[in-house]
Amino acid sequence: MGRIAVAAIVSFWVIPISILVNRVVPEPYMDEIFHVPQAQQYCKGNFKSWDPMITTPPGLYYLSLAYVASLFPGMFAVKAVSFFDVCSTAVLRSTNGVLAVLCSIILYEIITYLRPALDDRKATLQAVVLALYPLHWFFSFLYYTDVASLTAVLAMYLACLKKKYLFSALLGAFAVLIRQTNIIWMIFVACIGVINITLAHRRIGAEVNENHVSERKNDFLTSTSSISVGSNLRKRKSGKAVDKDDISIPSTSSFSATQTSGLLGEIQDIILTSWHMKWGILVSFCPFLLALLAFIAFIHWNGSVVLGAKEAHAVSPHFAQIMYVSLFSVLLSPPLHITFGQVATLLQSFWKNRPLSFFQWLFALTVGLLTVHFFSIAHPYLLADNRHYPFYLWRKVIKAHWSMKFLLVPLYVYSWFSIFGRTQRKIWMLVYFLATAATLVPAPLIEFRYYTIPFYFLILHSDNTDNRHWLLMGVLYMSLNVFTLMMFLFRPFHWDHEPGIQRFIW
Repeated sequence: MGRIAVAAIVSFWVIPISILVNRVVPEPYMDEIFHVPQAQQYCKGNFKSWDPMITTPPGLYYLSLAYVASLFPGMFAVKAVSFFDVCSTAVLRSTNGVLAVLCSIILYEIITYLRPALDDRKATLQAVVLALYPLHWFFSFLYYTDVASLTAVLAMYLACLKKKYLFSALLGAFAVLIRQTNIIWMIFVACIGVINITLAHRRIGAEVNENHVSERKNDFLTSTSSISVGSNLRKRKSGKAVDKDDISIPSTSSFSATQTSGLLGEIQDIILTSWHMKWGILVSFCPFLLALLAFIAFIHWNGSVVLGAKEAHAVSPHFAQIMYVSLFSVLLSPPLHITFGQVATLLQSFWKNRPLSFFQWLFALTVGLLTVHFFSIAHPYLLADNRHYPFYLWRKVIKAHWSMKFLLVPLYVYSWFSIFGRTQRKIWMLVYFLATAATLVPAPLIEFRYYTIPFYFLILHSDNTDNRHWLLMGVLYMSLNVFTLMMFLFRPFHWDHEPGIQRFIW
């Protein structure tokens, strides 16, 4: 078991399903009608051509160009074809198939790094289950930017975990070249890198301090035992006895006292340590800063974050996205959050800290109600396009009754509290929450694809190593994947106002 096993298992479904999808749907569909012709223009060497309807940078097309170049010699030897002929829809789609396999290996590496005590079988199971995540799985067979974006972001994160900061920043820059919002995840990765450095520094300082105190204690005990005879004679004369436990030994609290419990204590510790290490941190993370400055220069030059179709993707205060992503993440990992044990744990925590917990829940419910009332956006694309599943969830659930959006607020709040309870460090959760908000709140359109990267970071850092939970998640994912694939391939329909075959898609 291991990375080879993960790659083999993922390839086992990527290859046949890719063949099936290309046979049933040979022509570009949905956003592919923009991405495929643009990539083919690059295959022709026409790098000045650009479709104004494309909103993302050309990173995926450059990646596909390198991939096609690697295939061309072999295909030309078998059958004399031009370079452009190799850039077919099927070959371009296979870019994501290869990236899906690579992404599963990166997932395995991250899992084994974050949980070094985990055996290969469990790490392999977790990596395979995460490779089955429905949104990632489905778009592995189409020519969208999602798979490439996720792979680049996770590769950047893995490099940062291994303290290869320059390489991590380069991967982050390429991730931004695939999708602009990845600049937020590049900042997130850099922040987590700084947090990890400061925590490691403080941990080493604590160990050194404890060793020093232990040595002083041993020396002191040795010196007292060497004079015990004379001391005892004097003590007996004065009528006092000495207990060895009464000897005053310097405490290790010099380190632990600074670790104030709670989020504010963690922030204080990290800020103080970072300040003492500022020059080393600045040197290590300077490449991330340069990439951020380059992105700011791009926004100034472009006048917007998106490249094309700017009117349809204008930045909007869509704070309800924070509610949606929490519930979506919980529903896609039910063994972690939707169990009697998890509910009991939250209730026990609430009862243990009654005044504070009551205030937290009341505050969260109030903010949630105000958010869904004032900051829920129904984008025209969401209301008009019945090919996407969010269309039906919006109409059949959220808009089923005027009160429905308010009745869902307790579920949103429970989702976030359950997520908070599954993470090990409050400071990590804070940085994650801010990154997720910065990515989703400006997006006016509800797209489950936008939740993919937040979900992966969350599940990778959730405290769960139970094989039964992962097996249940695997069964859930496979069921959803079979359903969505069958609907996409074998339940086509037609629009009255537009010719052509339409298909259901995430």
